[in-house]
Amino acid sequence: QVQLVESGGGLVQPGGSLRLSCTASGNIFSIYALGWYRQAPGKGRELVARITGDGYTSYPDSVKGRFTISRDNAKNTAYLQMNSLKPEDTAVYYCHQNGNWGQGTQVTVSS
Repeated sequence: QVQLVESGGGLVQPGGSLRLSCTASGNIFSIYALGWYRQAPGKGRELVARITGDGYTSYPDSVKGRFTISRDNAKNTAYLQMNSLKPEDTAVYYCHQNGNWGQGTQVTVSS
């Protein structure tokens, strides 16, 4: 079974940046699309970035121009670069691939 492990969350001031990482076990990482999701307290889980196996990316309007998803298939790792962070970006961030979820990493944007 594939395992996904997120890292890189933390506390950052508004306007700051963070880079999240998602590392997968196994040898099928390069085949499937991967998505980053977030869930704020009391809200549902929402997709914030997606990248296909061959590198096509998509974002919702709420993060477009601020977040960038990328992947390094040689390292079985995907990244989410988050810039110009806002308090409303505060959430637990999860990566998802082929039906598998990571454990999540907390991102808190606060002064």
